[in-house]
Amino acid sequence: MANTSTGRLEVPEAKEALDRFKMEVADELGVPLTNGYNGNLTSYQNGSVGGYMVKKMIAEQEKQMAGKPNR
Repeated sequence: MANTSTGRLEVPEAKEALDRFKMEVADELGVPLTNGYNGNLTSYQNGSVGGYMVKKMIAEQEKQMAGKPNR
């Protein structure tokens, strides 16, 4: 995840995986996202990719947490 105050990743090693995930989500949504400049896309298109990424990450985390006992 990006640190909003500095724009850097909290786990730099995850950048490649996050980029792949972003492209997969864009493909699922039919957003023509490319590596590099995407200024031709609307804010709605770009926002839908980010929003859906968050939704999928939360769902995955919930699944993982459901399998663990409460503390």
